[in-house]
Amino acid sequence: MSWAQSNDKTPPVKKISVTGSAESEITPDIIYFDITLHEYKNRNSKVDISTLEKQLQKAALDAGVRSSDFTIANVYGFNGDQWWKKKKDPDFMARKTYRLKLSKLDKINEILAAVDDEGIESVSISSYEYSKMESLRKEVKEKAIQAAKTKAAYLAAAIDEQIGGALEIQELNTDNYSDVRPVMYNTMVRAAAAPAADMPSIDFKTIKVRAEVNATFFIK
Repeated sequence: MSWAQSNDKTPPVKKISVTGSAESEITPDIIYFDITLHEYKNRNSKVDISTLEKQLQKAALDAGVRSSDFTIANVYGFNGDQWWKKKKDPDFMARKTYRLKLSKLDKINEILAAVDDEGIESVSISSYEYSKMESLRKEVKEKAIQAAKTKAAYLAAAIDEQIGGALEIQELNTDNYSDVRPVMYNTMVRAAAAPAADMPSIDFKTIKVRAEVNATFFIK
């Protein structure tokens, strides 16, 4: 009983618990484009996929795309005949989808302008990322903890107290990035063949990285 009574007289730990958050918004510097080319008939002759492929490959290399960043994503085709006749059927129209890895959005205009318009079936952005994402996430998390410390300090100062060291820091599950701006990509593709002076200024969607923490500090 004497031990329990002595514990009852122990003063409670004075502490303050707060949340802190931070976020950063950046423009992706790695963009993956899927470009689908298709064979088509030009009067009585057919423009084959190899011709279109050479145009696209040359345009990509001339735009500074490395050969390792120019790959084939898919190959397909259809004409309604039996499968064993397709390779010999002159009406069979082959299609190929290529994937380009670009660091700048405006490069796609230059590349598409150098390819036969009739041979381009579709263009789309398959994915995008930021090359220094891990270091950015670390920076945002550090700012979230600093924000929590600052908040705890001014809340404690409101009652004439000062904070001490951290008792507990808990990272919340907010380490996911999200899109915050729509892409005017269709406009860009339609304007690809227009003169460079007439091209609109188009921004790519940005990535927002957010971090949040719960932090508990001692009160001196």
